Amino acid sequence: MNLKNYKPLLNLLLLAGLAYILHKVVFYAFDINDKAFHYSIETLYLLFLGLSILVFIVLLKVKERSFDNIGMSFLLSTSVKMIFCYLILRPLLQVSNQNSTIERKNFFAMFILFLAIETVLTIRILNEKQ
Repeated sequence: MNLKNYKPLLNLLLLAGLAYILHKVVFYAFDINDKAFHYSIETLYLLFLGLSILVFIVLLKVKERSFDNIGMSFLLSTSVKMIFCYLILRPLLQVSNQNSTIERKNFFAMFILFLAIETVLTIRILNEKQ
């Protein structure tokens, strides 16, 4: 097992940890109470981190077998992740109050953050061939 092959996973863990700390600092600074949220911030970070790790495990396995299919595998795994996240988001979309608005924005911000991290790390994997 070569540790260099799993560098994207280590980068993902590091970036997710930094994002979590920054997220908690922002919530503390703006005095946002997340206790009434349907999903806690920790739950969402674990969910998104777990899904991102699955995406990268798939990408690393595809990289070993066929480097040329990494891009399509990324698109497919991201699409499956989006469907799964929509199913998780549905309870938040059915409630309309001030707290759920903040929670929805929080959910989408975290989704975009992890999607951006995955995209950048996938681009790094694709650039390894050059």
